[in-house]
Amino acid sequence: MVMRIAFLGPIGTYGEQAAHELVLEESEAIELVPQKGISAVVEALVNDSCTAAVVPVENSVEGGVTASLDALWQHPDLCIRRALIMPIRHALLSNGSLGDISEVLSHPQALAQCNQWLIRHLPNVLQLPTHSTAEAASMVAGSNFRAAIASKQAAKDHRLNELAYPINDIAGNCTRFLLLDKGERNWSGPTASMAFSLQSNVPGALLKALACFARRGLNMSRIESRPSKREMGEYIFFVDLDLSKADRLAISQVVQDLLPLCNNLTMFGAYFTKDLS
Repeated sequence: MVMRIAFLGPIGTYGEQAAHELVLEESEAIELVPQKGISAVVEALVNDSCTAAVVPVENSVEGGVTASLDALWQHPDLCIRRALIMPIRHALLSNGSLGDISEVLSHPQALAQCNQWLIRHLPNVLQLPTHSTAEAASMVAGSNFRAAIASKQAAKDHRLNELAYPINDIAGNCTRFLLLDKGERNWSGPTASMAFSLQSNVPGALLKALACFARRGLNMSRIESRPSKREMGEYIFFVDLDLSKADRLAISQVVQDLLPLCNNLTMFGAYFTKDLS
């Protein structure tokens, strides 16, 4: 049986590189299926056209990838199988020279991650967002006035010249990717992820929820909020928990503690993280 894995395409994206790394442990035959947009990656898994999906969830410079967080909340049947932390090193690619460039194309996250470099070296260029870094590379191929922010691999794939590398503002720029599927949740990994919305938007409501983690001896390694999209001031909270030194009963206990405080609570499972940084 072939394991079909959706990722943010086209060929040559960091998402494709992450997908290759995340499926190294799989014994089945693998087919990587590029999608146009993060929501399409998740939908390919939800509608069963793919058996797994790889999405970026967090960048060390720009923070959470909102499209991925929103998709996880909208599809509580999804679970996290494993994670990957991958260093991101952007290059400026074009068929022209640096002095000819008037437009720079890339994914919005990549543009933001290279913002200071662009201000210093190309202050007057028009910045145009694309669905992915590899799509940007394909769109500038053959143009002397357009450049793409993408990977060195994308330069090879689209026969582009490397005008500058690396151009990301922060040398330690990394992105965390998740491998998602719809199977049973695993609870053996050192990191667990969950999301919840609170019943009441009153002073101390979030504090009561966070106190549940402290009471059970669970350390939060990450917390992030997203608008619920229902009313102003209502939020969804995404939490990662460090289980490496926690009592294995603590996770089920904290869920029971949180349930009376929450409108909705979703557990995405526990998993291992491969760190390439």
